[in-house]
Amino acid sequence: MAWKENKNLKVILYISAWVIIWGSVGSLIDYPLYKAEIYSEGSIWQYLTFTITGIISFLIGFKIYKKLKL
Repeated sequence: MAWKENKNLKVILYISAWVIIWGSVGSLIDYPLYKAEIYSEGSIWQYLTFTITGIISFLIGFKIYKKLKL
């Protein structure tokens, strides 16, 4: 039973790390666009920026997850 709990913890930590990575990358992309007034805060373009980075992050994270075999 301890092995399964350890595996669950690893998966939770892995997903948490990817959420942090996604948010950080999304913010790094969003900040200069927002400061250059390409779009305003809360606009559809800002949501689209985070959605696209989220999808890319998910795909990369899933590919790495399969290689790690957690």
